[in-house]
Amino acid sequence: MFAKRQSALAAAAGSPPASRGPKLDPKAILAVLKKPPVAVGAAGLLLLLAAALFLTVLGDPRAGTPSARVALKREAPVAAPAPSGLEAFSMGGFAAWQGLSDPALMQSGAAGGDALITLPDGATVAGGSAIAAPIVPAQPLVAAPIAGLSQPGPNGPLPVIATDGRVPAQAYARPFQPNGRPRVALIVGGLGLNAVTTRAAIERLPPEVTLSFVPYAEGLQGWIDLARRQGHEVMIEIPMEPTGYPNNDPGPYTLLANATPDDVNAKMTWLLGRATGYFGVTNYLGDRFVTSDTGMSAFLGTLRQRGLAFLDDGMARRRPGAWARASADTIVDETQTPAAIIGRLNALEAAAKTRGAALGTGFAYPVTVEAAARWAAGLEARGVQLAPASAMTQRPGR
Repeated sequence: MFAKRQSALAAAAGSPPASRGPKLDPKAILAVLKKPPVAVGAAGLLLLLAAALFLTVLGDPRAGTPSARVALKREAPVAAPAPSGLEAFSMGGFAAWQGLSDPALMQSGAAGGDALITLPDGATVAGGSAIAAPIVPAQPLVAAPIAGLSQPGPNGPLPVIATDGRVPAQAYARPFQPNGRPRVALIVGGLGLNAVTTRAAIERLPPEVTLSFVPYAEGLQGWIDLARRQGHEVMIEIPMEPTGYPNNDPGPYTLLANATPDDVNAKMTWLLGRATGYFGVTNYLGDRFVTSDTGMSAFLGTLRQRGLAFLDDGMARRRPGAWARASADTIVDETQTPAAIIGRLNALEAAAKTRGAALGTGFAYPVTVEAAARWAAGLEARGVQLAPASAMTQRPGR
């Protein structure tokens, strides 16, 4: 049975299937193709088919042309050189704040979207570029120069000890009377190159806050006079060689670690002759210079001979000298946010309560000025006396 079924299937498989469609008539097809529209379409179709066949058979038509292969390597972007210290202090570095000269903006509150920090006494600090702390009433100091405390120099008046024993470190300092409470002092530096932030620091920080000015500032004497009229004692910043110099350059007349005493004295003559009315100086950078025994001896000797104080930001704590000395306990704005600055200021206040006195220093960032002004306004209520930085100095050996 299986053999018969297999033979039947084989026989059927070998036979062509019966035609079920209509038969094609060659004459009819030829008649259709002779019509003009159909003939044109057919010719186009044949041309396309011929082109496709040509590419299929012969491949890339440009395969026979000469070619070359080059390996391309994308160069890494060149990093911009680090700005010098002078450039960091320049107007360009404060570009974001140049629009703050509008009095309405200066009086405005926190910028939208900025963090708002509430202090224990209810004051708030906003992290914007606008400085909204109120203007503080002036408490004028004696106008500079004070007779007998300067002499003509090659580039301007130089401070000297008066014949009657008066010294600039005392005569130009803000008077201070301790009240028995813990004392805290603050220096705000980098002033004189940006008009908006300089004026804000002068007018909105309490007069007990000491202000430090860049020696390269145009109209430096005018800024110092304005600060003293408001009640602030002032200092001059001395550029000193840092690690990475000259790529990290504090600017012209930088005191170098390998300088001779004559070099140091010559540069100090230019720097100290830029203005008058300051009670002392502070360092700008200088972690390399302060390690130089020769350079520091010449520098501190000049200050001692001229009756000036030296207050450093903490890096020269172990270097005695000058007419009077002090070192900061902390830099309050290494991180420029309201929360970080207020945290450092609160820590400074706590240190004063623990040790009896503490000195901090900061830069005139808008957020620093705003935070310091708000923080200082509540110190008295918290049992702390705000003192000028000169009140933290001590005479060597005393």
